[in-house]
Amino acid sequence: MKIQTKYFGELRIDENTTLHFAEGLFGFEEEKEFILLPFSEEADFLLCLQSVTNPYLAFTLLNPFMLMPEYRPSLPKKELDSLQVEKSEDLCYYVLCRVEKPVSNSTVNLRCPIVINDETRQARQVILDQYEMRCPLSSLEQGKGEGLC
Repeated sequence: MKIQTKYFGELRIDENTTLHFAEGLFGFEEEKEFILLPFSEEADFLLCLQSVTNPYLAFTLLNPFMLMPEYRPSLPKKELDSLQVEKSEDLCYYVLCRVEKPVSNSTVNLRCPIVINDETRQARQVILDQYEMRCPLSSLEQGKGEGLC
């Protein structure tokens, strides 16, 4: 299927790679279908979460474990059941990044990650109370997070 994207123009995507958000994203509850697109072919550290239906709706995601190895999300049983897994470690996690100029002013949202069951392609945005919502990217050296957030 073909979609229009915010950063990559028109793309042909495999419908089997679409992520399904039963409840949408916070503030975008009507948006249920997204695709993950890498900004770079070399690494999956920085990704674009692109709406399948709205070409102007795209978010920048980061792999939180590359920034903060001690990041340990733990979901309650209700959330695990909705994603059809037994434990939190069976899921993929990505955090939203608010990119600013200069980049050193950018922040990541460690509190409300995007959580994906890679097998079923079901996804949710969840709330983890133990983490900050606006963690300065500059406080997290890549691969050397110090738990500042």
